[in-house]
Amino acid sequence: MSRVYPASHPMAAGIGSSPPAIRRRSKTSGVMITQYLVNMPEGKSTPDFQCKPIPVTTEKGKLAVFRAVVTGDPTPDVSWRRAKGNLSDKEKFQTKYDESTGEHILEIHKVSAAETDTYKCLAANEYGKAICTTTLTVTEASTNPADFRKLLKKSKIDKADGETDERFWDAMLKADREDYERICSEFGVKDLHLILKKLDEKKKERAQNKSKQDGVIPYDENGAEKHDLKSVGRTKNVPINGLMQKDTGLCKGDIQEVNLRNTGLFFSVSKVDFVIKIQEIKAEEREDALFECVLTHPLPKITWMGKGNILEDGEKYSLTMSEHKLIHRLLIKDCQPLDKGIYSAVVGNTSCNAWLVVEADSDPAPGDAKKTRKTTVARGAQTDVEKVAKEQQIKIQGEMEKIVAAVKAKHGAGHITDELILEEMTLEELTLMLATGGKHSKVTGPGTCPKDYIKCDDSGTDSSTHTKRKRHAPLIEDLVVDPGVHFICGLTDVNAIINETAELTCKLSSEDCEGAWFRDGKQVNDNFSITKDGPIHKLVIIKCEEEHSGKYRFEADGRKTEAMINVKDPPRFDLEDLSAFCEPMTVKAGHNAIFKLHFLGHKPIKIQWYREGEELQDDNNIRIEKSASHSRLLLSRCQRKDTGEFKIKLKNEHGFTEAVSQLIVLDKPTPPQGPAEVIESSATCIEFRWRPPKDDGGSPVINYLMERQQVGRNTWKKIGEIPGVPNFRDTEVDRGRKYCYRIRAVTAEGISEVMETDDMQAGTLAFPAPPAPPKVVSAFDDCINLSWAPPSNTGGSRILGYILEKRKKGSNLWTVVNANDELIKEKKYAVKDVVAGIEYEFRVTAINLSGAGEFSNPSEFVFARDPKKPPGKVTGLKVTETSYTHLVLTWTKPEDKPGIQDEARGYFVEIRQADCIEWSRCNSTPIIMTSFSVKGLKSMDMYWVRVIAINDGGESEPEELPNYVLAMPSPVRPKFTNTKMKSFLVVRAGNSVRITVNFEASPRPIIMWLKDNVPVTKRVTISNSDGSSQLLIPSSERYDSGIYSILVKNLAGQETLSTEVRVTDDPKPPGPVELEENVPGTVTVIWEPSPDEKRDDRLHYTVSKLDSTKRTWVTVADRLFNNKCTVCNIMHGREYHFRVYAKNDMGISAPSESPTWGTEKKKEKFAVSIPTIKDCDLRCAPSFIVPLKLHTAPKGYECYMSCAVKGNPKPRITWYRNHISLNTNVNYYTSNTCGVCTMLILRVGPKDMGEYTVIAENSLGRAECATILSVRGDKETQDVITLRDRWGEKR
Repeated sequence: MSRVYPASHPMAAGIGSSPPAIRRRSKTSGVMITQYLVNMPEGKSTPDFQCKPIPVTTEKGKLAVFRAVVTGDPTPDVSWRRAKGNLSDKEKFQTKYDESTGEHILEIHKVSAAETDTYKCLAANEYGKAICTTTLTVTEASTNPADFRKLLKKSKIDKADGETDERFWDAMLKADREDYERICSEFGVKDLHLILKKLDEKKKERAQNKSKQDGVIPYDENGAEKHDLKSVGRTKNVPINGLMQKDTGLCKGDIQEVNLRNTGLFFSVSKVDFVIKIQEIKAEEREDALFECVLTHPLPKITWMGKGNILEDGEKYSLTMSEHKLIHRLLIKDCQPLDKGIYSAVVGNTSCNAWLVVEADSDPAPGDAKKTRKTTVARGAQTDVEKVAKEQQIKIQGEMEKIVAAVKAKHGAGHITDELILEEMTLEELTLMLATGGKHSKVTGPGTCPKDYIKCDDSGTDSSTHTKRKRHAPLIEDLVVDPGVHFICGLTDVNAIINETAELTCKLSSEDCEGAWFRDGKQVNDNFSITKDGPIHKLVIIKCEEEHSGKYRFEADGRKTEAMINVKDPPRFDLEDLSAFCEPMTVKAGHNAIFKLHFLGHKPIKIQWYREGEELQDDNNIRIEKSASHSRLLLSRCQRKDTGEFKIKLKNEHGFTEAVSQLIVLDKPTPPQGPAEVIESSATCIEFRWRPPKDDGGSPVINYLMERQQVGRNTWKKIGEIPGVPNFRDTEVDRGRKYCYRIRAVTAEGISEVMETDDMQAGTLAFPAPPAPPKVVSAFDDCINLSWAPPSNTGGSRILGYILEKRKKGSNLWTVVNANDELIKEKKYAVKDVVAGIEYEFRVTAINLSGAGEFSNPSEFVFARDPKKPPGKVTGLKVTETSYTHLVLTWTKPEDKPGIQDEARGYFVEIRQADCIEWSRCNSTPIIMTSFSVKGLKSMDMYWVRVIAINDGGESEPEELPNYVLAMPSPVRPKFTNTKMKSFLVVRAGNSVRITVNFEASPRPIIMWLKDNVPVTKRVTISNSDGSSQLLIPSSERYDSGIYSILVKNLAGQETLSTEVRVTDDPKPPGPVELEENVPGTVTVIWEPSPDEKRDDRLHYTVSKLDSTKRTWVTVADRLFNNKCTVCNIMHGREYHFRVYAKNDMGISAPSESPTWGTEKKKEKFAVSIPTIKDCDLRCAPSFIVPLKLHTAPKGYECYMSCAVKGNPKPRITWYRNHISLNTNVNYYTSNTCGVCTMLILRVGPKDMGEYTVIAENSLGRAECATILSVRGDKETQDVITLRDRWGEKR
C-alpha cells in the first residue's frame, strides 16, 4: 500500500515534526523576511529589499508611483497588494519593471480618495519571501494653505464688531503700516496681532483673485524670502512634501508634482530639470569615482543619495558645485566593492540615477606599497559639461534680458528708479512682475531692495552684500528700481601653460561702461593685451611666465569679478619629435629599434617607458637613456614577440603627459596550420585545404610552395607556387595511390618552415556509409514528408545524391520512390505515391562517384493519413507501491474522442524533487503499458510525479499527482521478530555483553537504548541497521547489571523490548560455621555471610550434611537467603558434618566446613597408640613477592611490566589501566607463568599514560599492586604528574 502526503503534513519536512519557518528582520527597516530552510544552499539567498517603496502623499487626480528594488538568488517574483481592495483595474493600477535601474514600479493613475490605503510589496522565491508596506494619502486640492488652520481657529476667535465691517478692511488694505493702530482704535478692534495676520491673508486672497483674472501664477511675498533660489543660504528648511524622507531608498520624488501650495510657491525648484544627467561609472578598486550633472537653473544645493541614504560632504564623499551653480558634482573617494550600487541626484520632484560598478583591481600594488589613486568619470559622458553649463548660463541670461526689457517697456523709464534690483531678481520673479504689472514684486531676498524701503547700503562692490532698507513711505505699487551696470558673465579661473597664451573674459550688461584690470590688488601695466568688444572685456597674456600667476580682478561701475591664473610648467614634447614618434616603426627581426623624444618642463621630470602597459627596465636587450631634455629607448636584436605598443610617460609636480607609438617587427611566417582536410578524393583528383599560418610575420602571405610525394617513394616532386589561398586541387594523381604533401608559406620577409600533411588516397571504389534512418517530418493522406542526416563517411568523394525506397507494412518488397536518373539532391523528400490509411516504412542510400552505398536502417512505420490530434490526459493516476529507492505508478489510458483527441500510443513519466523546479523524464522512449516503476530515488526525499500521453499528433497535457510522494515503504508499526530472545542474561564480569534485536518497521524508526529507564552511557556501543540493532559492552563490570530496554519508534507507532542483564562472578565462600542445639534432635547451623552477599542480591546458600553412618553428602536445604538453617532428624550417637555453599547465577563457591557434631558409639577395642602425623596445610592468600616498578617509556617504543605473586590456590590475575580491565584488550599482551605476571605494550603512545594495577585473588583473599606509566616525547599532562604524586604518597 502506498501513502501520499499533502504539503501541509509534517512529513513534508521530515519524520516526526515540521520545522517552523524562520522569521527575521532585514537590514532595511520595515522589511520582514521569512526563510523556508534552516540551512541555505551555497550561493542562494532569500529575497530582500535593497530599496523599499516610500509613502506617497498626492492630490486627487494626480499620478502616484511606488518603486522598489529587490535582491535574492534565484531572482524573486514581485507582486503588489492593497489592504482594502484589489489591483484588478489594469488601467488604474499598472506594474512595470525598469531593467536599467532594477526597479519594480507600481503606478496608480488619477488617484482618488478611494485609493487612500496601505499597499504591500511581496518578493518571493523558493527559499523565502520578504514583505514591506507603504501608504498612499490622497488630499483635496487647496489654493490657500491657511484655510485649514482658519477652520480650526474659527470657533475660538471672538470677533469684534469692526472686523465684520468691509470699510475697516478697505482702510487697512490701503493704509500704511504706521496707521494700523489708529484705524483699529477708530473701529473698536483690540487684538492688533490677530488683525495683522488676517490682513496678510486678505492681501493674498486679493492677489490670487487678481492673478486668476489675468491668467498668471500667484506669487507669495512671504514665501519669496523662504523659497527664492537666491535666499536659500538663509533658509534652513524648505517644507516640500515628499521631497526628502529618511528611511527611503532610491525612490525619491515619486509624486509627479511636488505640492508647494502650502508655501504659496508654484515654481523655482519644481521647474528645475537636468540638462545632463549622471551616467554609469565603472571604476577599479581604490579609484575615485566622479558623478556630474548640469541643471537648467542655478541651485546652491541639490540632494545626493547613495543606496537609499542621503549623502553628506565628508571624508568619503565630496559634494561640490560650480560658481554659476549649474554644475553639481559627487566625488566618491577610494572606491571599495561595498560602494557598488545606484546613486541619485534629486532636485525637487525630478531625479536621475546611475550605477557605480566597482571592479577588482587588475594591477594591485606590490607588498605594502600604496597605489596612486586616479579619478574615473562616466564612460559615456563625452559631453563637455563646462561648455554645456556656459551655454545654459547664457540662455538663462538671455531670457532675463528679454523679460527686463519687457518690464521696462511696459512700465516706462520714468517708473524704473533702480535697475540694479531689477537685474538681480530671479527669472520667475521677473515673469511674475511682468504678468502682475509690478504689484507683487516685494522681494526681500539677498540682492533685492523692495521699493517701499528707501535706505540701502551700497558701499560694497559685490552685488550680494545689500542689506535691508527700512521702510518710511507708503507702498507705491508701480515703482520698479534700475539695477545699473552689472556682470552678465564673470571671470573664471584659468590654468595656463608657460610660454603659451592665457585669456580672461567677462561680459557686462552695458556696452558703454569702461573698466579696470587688477592683479594681486595692483592695476595691470602695458605688458598685457587688454581689449574691449562691446560689453565683452578681455585680458590676454601672450606668453605666460611663472610671475604671471595670481588673482586678477576686473572692476566696472562699482562692480567687480575675480579669478585666478595659475601658470604651470608641465612636461611637454617637442611637436616635431612627437609627430615622428607617433608614427608606427617597422623593423626587421634581428635589427635594432630606437625611440627618441625631446621635451620641456619644470625640473625634475620623471621618465618612464612602457611596453604593452608594463614598465621597461634596462637589461641585455633594452637600454634607456635619460637626460634633462630628451630620452631615448634602444631595443637590440628585436624579435617578432617585441611587436606591440610602446609608451613614454613624463611627470613633474605640474602634471604629466604621455606619448604612444607602435613597433612592428617583421619576420618570416610560421608554418601553415594543419591538419589538412580532404574536400574531394576521386580517381582523377585530390582536393584539400588547410589553415593559414598562425603568425604571418607582419606581412601577408603571397604564395604557398607545394611539394608532393607518392607514399612508398623517397623523392619529393616540386609542384610549384600557388596563390595565397589555403586550398589546392591536384589533378595529376593515379587512381588508388596515396600521396603526401609539403606546404610552405611565402611572404615578403621569407619562407616558413614546412607543414606536412597526412597520407591522402586518390579515389578508389570507396562507397559512402549508410545515412541515418529517415525521420518522418509530417504525414498526410496523400503525402509523407521525410528528412535524413548525411552519411558519416562519404567514401572520399562528394555525395552526388540519394535514392529513397519505401515498403508497406507486412510486405517484403522495397520499391524505389525516385528514379535512378533523378537523384534526390536534398536531404529531404516528399513521398506522394502513397495510399491513404496504409502504413509505410522508408530507407535511403547515398551515391558518390564510386556508386551507391548501403541502405540505411528503416524508419519507423508511419500511416499515410492526416495529422492526429494529441491525446487527452491520462486518468486514475495513483501510486501502488513505494520503497526507499523506487515507486510504482498505474493509470488509465485517456479516452479516444474523434476530432478532439486521438488514441495514445505511449506514455512518458516525469518526476521532480520538491526542491527542484525542472522535470526529468524517467523513460527516454514512450512506454506502452499503463504502469511504470520509477527507480533510483533518494531515501526519504519528496517527489512530484506526472504522466504525459503521446501519439503522432503530439503530447497531451500532463496529469500530475495532487500531492508529493515520499520515497519510503508503506508505514509499518515496529514489531520485534526474534521471538527466542532471552529475557534474562547472565554474564561473567570482564566478558562482553552483546544484545541483538531484530525488528520490522517502516519508515526507518528512531532507536533508543535505555538502562533502567535511563539512556545508556557512552561506553556502550550501539550499532543500527535496517532491520536490527545491537548493544555491545566490550568489557562488563558488575555495575553494568540492570534492565536494558530498546525503544523502536516511527510515525506508525512504537514498541519496547526489555532484557535483564546480570554481570557477576563465582561467589566467595561463606564465613565460619557454628552449630547450636536448641531443640533435642535438631541442629541449628549458623554461618557468616559471603563477602559477595552485599553486591549480589540473587546470591543464596545451600547446606549439605554428612552422616557418620553414610558416605555421601546430602543437601538438607537450598536457596536460603538468610544465614542460618535448622536441620532435623539428628540421631544421638552419630557424628555429623555440615557444609555451607554460596551460590549465584554464575555458579557455586567452595564450601565452608562446620565442626563435628555428636559422638559415635564404638565398641571398645584394643588399640595401639600410634602417634598421628598431621598433614601440612599449604594454602595461603595471594601476596606480591616482587611489586611493579615505575615506568617511563619513549613514545613509539615498547614497554614491559612484570611482578611476582604467590598464593594457593593459584590466584586469578587481572590487569587494569585507570580502573578499566585490560584482560580483553588485544592491544596489551599479558601472561602469568609460575607466579610471574607480565604485560607488554608494543608501541607506547600518549593514550597509554596512567595508573596500571594488578589484582590477584583466590578463595582465601585478594592482593593488588600498582604503578604509573609516563611517556616521553609528548609533554606529560598535569593529570599524570598529579596521579604519580598521589601514588607515591600512597606507597
